[in-house]
Amino acid sequence: MKTFSQYFGEGVSCPDGTKWCNKCGKCLEVPCQDKEMKENASQEDRRDQMIQKKQLMLNRQKLQLQMKRVNKKKQTDMYLNTEGAAWTKKDGKNSEGGLNEKGRKSYERENPGSDLKAPSKKVGNPRRKSFCARMKGMKRKLTSKKTASDPDSRINKSLRAWNC
Repeated sequence: MKTFSQYFGEGVSCPDGTKWCNKCGKCLEVPCQDKEMKENASQEDRRDQMIQKKQLMLNRQKLQLQMKRVNKKKQTDMYLNTEGAAWTKKDGKNSEGGLNEKGRKSYERENPGSDLKAPSKKVGNPRRKSFCARMKGMKRKLTSKKTASDPDSRINKSLRAWNC
C-alpha cells in the first residue's frame, strides 16, 4: 500500500500540461477518468463528479496542512526536550518538599493522563496515608543513612509537606 506522501508525490511529479491518471498509472494530457466523464456523463453527473473532484482536492490539502502541523510540532517538541522540564529543575520544585504548581503542570504536559495533586495534610485522607506509607518505605530501603537523617533531603522535606 502506498503512503500518503508517495500517493501525493506521483501527481506532483507530472510535467506541465499533464495530469496523473490513477487508472493508467502514468502522466497524460487528459486522464482516463476525464475522458470517461466527458463521454458518458450527463450534465448532472458531470456536476456531481466535479464536486467530488473538488472535495477530493480539498481533503488532500487538509491532509497536507495536518502533516505540516505535525512536523512543526515534532520539531518544537525536540527543542523542548533538550531544555528539560520544570519538574526536573529547581524552579519546578517546592523548597519545602515535593513539586510546586509549575512543576506539577510541566509533569502533566510530559506525561498525558497523569493527574498530580498538591500534598494533603488532612489526617483522615487515604491519599496521604498511602503516600506516607510508600515514602517511609522508600526512605528506609532506598536512601543512605546520611540522606535519611538529613532534614534538608528531598525525601524528608516531602514527608514533612505531607505531615507524615
